[in-house]
Amino acid sequence: MLETTVEVNGVHLYTRRVGDGPPVVVLHGGPGAHHDYLLPQYDRLAYGRALLYYDQRGGGRSPVPRETPVGWREHVADLEALRRAWGLSRVTLLGYSWGGLLAVLYALEHAERIERLALVSAAPITAAWRDEFERRFAARMAQPWIARARAELAASGLSQRDPEQYRRVAFALSVAGYFHDPRRAAEMTPFRVTERTRRAVWDSLGRYDLRDRLRQTWPDASAPRSLLLHGIYDPMPLEAARETAALLHTGVLELATGHAPHVEATDEFVRGLDAFLPRA
Repeated sequence: MLETTVEVNGVHLYTRRVGDGPPVVVLHGGPGAHHDYLLPQYDRLAYGRALLYYDQRGGGRSPVPRETPVGWREHVADLEALRRAWGLSRVTLLGYSWGGLLAVLYALEHAERIERLALVSAAPITAAWRDEFERRFAARMAQPWIARARAELAASGLSQRDPEQYRRVAFALSVAGYFHDPRRAAEMTPFRVTERTRRAVWDSLGRYDLRDRLRQTWPDASAPRSLLLHGIYDPMPLEAARETAALLHTGVLELATGHAPHVEATDEFVRGLDAFLPRA
């Protein structure tokens, strides 16, 4: 494993390389999160290939000053700068959640640089589908059992007895709505989202709709080799993933999970991606 910091476009990005072989660039979700919560499961793909992770600007170990722009165009420009810094003529992108949408945005701006696209639980390519995700997720988080569990946690005294365990339980409750089986939320590596970055990205996208650009960029089944992997119980609408897949002239590998297939169905997740991603 190699960890380093790369300066691009006036910011310093934390990067992490694991494995050897054909490179795959991993794009974490958020926006404003960091790559850690994809671990350790994603590292199981680092056999016969190299995984190139980085914390996107404005999140994790890639903080930026408040005046530094962190919209979608800056994220695309950072990825292009990293491609050049890594000496890659073409890239295979493995994007999770927001990282899946970032992969699509990059591909639309730099179509000639795309080798393959793997989109896992990808954020939708239209603002309308993202609105539907927000509605579905809010409904799940409004379930009475979550409010009861939070009240019990607050009254338990755990925050004084074992602050670390308290934080883990509180985190699991905060992401329970993403999971088909909420009990599995405790298995996800905790993460934090930098709110300024999250808001800036979505504000910069506005009422976006990428469908026409996808049709124009890759007509007549000319899209790069692509795979979508999505949970059938994901609050991120499966219908949106199917629509994106159709525009990329591919299909969806559907697993019986919520938004974190790497946690809820690790073996199936690894098998599906291992068969698609390049390897030595």
